[in-house]
Amino acid sequence: MTYLSNCEQKTLDFASTFSSSLKGGEVFLLDGTLGSGKSVFIRGIATGLGIKNRLTSPTFVIMKIYSVKKRNSSVKRLIHVDAYRVEAEDLFQIGLQEYLNDPQTAVFIEWGSKVEKKFKKSKINFTKIKIRKVKASASGGNKLSDQERQIIIE
Repeated sequence: MTYLSNCEQKTLDFASTFSSSLKGGEVFLLDGTLGSGKSVFIRGIATGLGIKNRLTSPTFVIMKIYSVKKRNSSVKRLIHVDAYRVEAEDLFQIGLQEYLNDPQTAVFIEWGSKVEKKFKKSKINFTKIKIRKVKASASGGNKLSDQERQIIIE
């Protein structure tokens, strides 16, 4: 699935809508350059799940756990991880493995490519989400704003 967003609010709205497809037990590995919108996407997921807390990237605390407030959701916890400064082993040492594939938990890991190899080796199922900034064409036609993002869910 590919979605083109032309502003932060559209990314939030798309992610919020996407959250309704979550059943629990999912693990998502997000990748994109700095400022591409990984945290914005997860903030939209949280909104869709009824989480009122202001989400920010857990850059220094590595992992944040949120309780889902939406009554009709089978997802009871949202785990938000930032793997930018750590290796996969570090995530296991802080207790992430207890949430992986938990049927009541959805896990979103920013900088997911850093843990992908270890997850494959450990037979952890995951879905990749790539968020890319889209650039205007060199010919000058079809000018796009700096807010354009392509969200690819594999």
